[in-house]
Amino acid sequence: MRQVTATGQTVEDAVRSALEQLNTSRDQVNVEIIDEGKKGFFGVFGAKKAIVKVMMVTAKEETVSIAPEPTEEPADQRESTKERESYTVTEEHVKKTSNVEDAIEATKEYLEQVGNQMGAPIHVTVQKKSKEVIFELKGDKIALLIGKRGQTLNALQSLAQLVINKDGHQYLTAIVDAEGYRERRKETLSGLATRLADKAVRTKTEIALESMPSYERKIIHAALQHNKQVSTYSDGSEPHRHVVIKPE
Repeated sequence: MRQVTATGQTVEDAVRSALEQLNTSRDQVNVEIIDEGKKGFFGVFGAKKAIVKVMMVTAKEETVSIAPEPTEEPADQRESTKERESYTVTEEHVKKTSNVEDAIEATKEYLEQVGNQMGAPIHVTVQKKSKEVIFELKGDKIALLIGKRGQTLNALQSLAQLVINKDGHQYLTAIVDAEGYRERRKETLSGLATRLADKAVRTKTEIALESMPSYERKIIHAALQHNKQVSTYSDGSEPHRHVVIKPE
């Protein structure tokens, strides 16, 4: 029996490598997973490759595996078949769920690692809402991780977005918060939008706000969307894109 042992970043990568070595297709082999491997931060830190053993199916094995189609399955056998089909679907669902949970856990560990490296140890709690995952940071030196006007926190959120979607199993939106900072920032921006809108109307001039990340610009747009005296639009290129308030 021809067989090879192969490695890869994932089980599928390892199987693909083995098939290339054997110069055959997936339906002509049996696959034994020796090690499913382990993801690391950005695929580097703590990563472990998957290992599989792939064996060619012999002609005899192929003949034995092909049974004649029965005219009628016994009731207990039909029930067994349904159970197997049900198990297969459930197993696939569990695998998908596991991939998402792994991505969330890797992101949580990454944020904790960054906090330690910055000299601000943190505890991270996670809350998942549909495809949005909120990482709440708590610690004695949390101000270091927020930074001026949330700039450090925004940078951490950008990194978390990269980590959580690195393997592309399911696109998730990462929100990194620190002891309720995002809600306080939202209130501050909404109040700022209202004040600057009044100023734009009073002076009859357009007012350009400071550069902001996209989700903060959305807060400004949302705060003024029902104000008939002004309109808003975004101008400039990232990372200097900003909101402009225009009197009507």
